[in-house]
Amino acid sequence: MKATDFLIIGSGAAGLATALGLTPFGRVAVLSKDQGQDSATLWAQGGMAAVLKDTDSIAAHIQDTLNAGAGLCHPQVVRQVVEHGAAAARSLIAWGVPFTRDGHGDFHLTREGGHSARRILHTTDATGRAIEETLLQRVREHPDIFLGERHFAIDLWVEDGICRGAMVLGPENGRVERWPARAVILATGGAGQVYLHTSNPPIATGDGIAMAYRAGAEVANMEFMQFHPTTLYHPGSPPFLLSEALRGEGAKLRLPDGSTFLERYDPRAELAPRDIVARAIDAEMKHHGLDYVLLDISHQPAAMTLAHFPTIAARCLELGLDITREPIPVVPAAHYTCGGVVVDSHGRSTLPGLYAAGEAACTGLHGANRLASNSLLECVTTAAAIVADLQTPASVGPEVTSFSPPLPSPRPSAAPPADVFHQLRSKVQETMWNAVGIVRKDAQLQEARKQLECIGAELRDITETSQGLRAFHELRNLLQTAMLITQSAIARQESRGCHYNEDHPQRASEALDTIMQRDWPAPRQRPIPPEA
Repeated sequence: MKATDFLIIGSGAAGLATALGLTPFGRVAVLSKDQGQDSATLWAQGGMAAVLKDTDSIAAHIQDTLNAGAGLCHPQVVRQVVEHGAAAARSLIAWGVPFTRDGHGDFHLTREGGHSARRILHTTDATGRAIEETLLQRVREHPDIFLGERHFAIDLWVEDGICRGAMVLGPENGRVERWPARAVILATGGAGQVYLHTSNPPIATGDGIAMAYRAGAEVANMEFMQFHPTTLYHPGSPPFLLSEALRGEGAKLRLPDGSTFLERYDPRAELAPRDIVARAIDAEMKHHGLDYVLLDISHQPAAMTLAHFPTIAARCLELGLDITREPIPVVPAAHYTCGGVVVDSHGRSTLPGLYAAGEAACTGLHGANRLASNSLLECVTTAAAIVADLQTPASVGPEVTSFSPPLPSPRPSAAPPADVFHQLRSKVQETMWNAVGIVRKDAQLQEARKQLECIGAELRDITETSQGLRAFHELRNLLQTAMLITQSAIARQESRGCHYNEDHPQRASEALDTIMQRDWPAPRQRPIPPEA
């Protein structure tokens, strides 16, 4: 190991794109909690939104994003990101991402809910995998990038109010090292594992958001957890997402009797934004006492379905479901963390020396509800903004010449049994699913906060004997993030986007961000910045 200038925590699209961009300006280290490919990017099916055809427009993409964000998007950020969509696409193409083309050699663009035009650049139904594998291969081959797999950053290292690096639990369990860097970039993804049912990979435990909060950085809008309307309902099987692009290509949501229902909730029906579709499914399931509803694309030509959705078709067939002949049972699940670490247009957090990108960040793009396929776009554009900022010498700290020696870590002779962490983790997930889910109520939110505080007390009782254990630090981050979500939900006395509270069903007249910071006793709300 050598000293590094730029320490990137996370190996999804945001982290890898940042790493590849920073190599001309210094030494780069990328840390991945598990293997390099283990990220939410790998699981992404839909694609990346970008205006690439004359039949579409920047103005239309901006308006679609603002509409989905329910009045809470930062207009200037939306404009900047959308205007850089074509450049983001060119970057991925230059790195070798094999996007799907049509019979004329042009890029095939699909459509998803909330979009007024076909603008989703994709690789069949496995776009995230194509991006992740392509960028990761580039990183592995680059001589100036150190890829530290199975290196779990457990806390940020802060001195004199500046982020100087991170504390890292290495591959050998129990050994913690201090990794100094001139700048730290959080690209750790979201927090779907806070919930009992999620489309997220197991690594999505809110690590970066929790670390940044503990270090003193601001986090924002954590109450806005987006639930994907359609994940496969197959008890006993791992979670599997059914892309929104299915509905973009004509799939219908049906009740068991075959009737459709979304048109009763929104005139856009299957193409309504995710928060509306997820709440509609939730309402129908509760009204009819259902465990699932049906997603049906069997009326479309089988050849088209198989060509566009080979991954989905193959996975369903493994479970005995032929999507070209029969509907698919689906349920909503926690999918995307719209809030995160507050950053400016350069990716800078409120803690000097710390940047954030991707799902761990709150740029202002998504507002109260992310527009489908804007997330990969945000990953690449924010990575480019961070690179542009850090290539200026004045933006980075002093040069680091060596790594600090390992820090002493307790290796208890009687560490807590593994099932203790599993039990506490399940308590957090069940609490969040039952009380801080798709539909919320004041009394349930207050009860959830009390339950999370009790779980926190149990965790503190075993802190001293658990510092060298990955399960402890993941649970600590999961609990921290769950509390941020719950406290933010309590503070928002309205319903907007992904946050729906039956006790406050109306949208407030003023759009306010919910801001939390370690040294504040309670969340604060502040107006979103107007477009310049």
